[in-house]
Amino acid sequence: MVFHGYHGYWDEERKVGQRFEVDVELSVAVVQAARSDHIRDTVDLYKVYQVVERVVTGKRFKLVETLAEKIAAALLRRFAIDAVHLCVRKPNSPVPGICDGIEVEISRARARSGKNAKGEGGQRSARR
Repeated sequence: MVFHGYHGYWDEERKVGQRFEVDVELSVAVVQAARSDHIRDTVDLYKVYQVVERVVTGKRFKLVETLAEKIAAALLRRFAIDAVHLCVRKPNSPVPGICDGIEVEISRARARSGKNAKGEGGQRSARR
């Protein structure tokens, strides 16, 4: 998914905005949907897109890590999913040197009590 968002440490980034790319993987029970062949028995990916779009375009954050956490939390709140793995890329980040941008990759799972698990793992990288 690709969006124009207003996130970044520098004021100019939050003023002008830039391209953000988001990859989302959902852990979903699909047996019933496969049997029924009906969208009501699975996660509607158009609605997933809408949730991600609202988070990316609706607020401004200084850190890509914060953006990734907000997306994961929104998806876990909205959908009957067991876990979400996502990668948020900022291709034109103002990092000195030759760089294709930065990205943050996180995985979050629903806690057994039905609440969102916080999780602590994540990766941040600059791509060449």
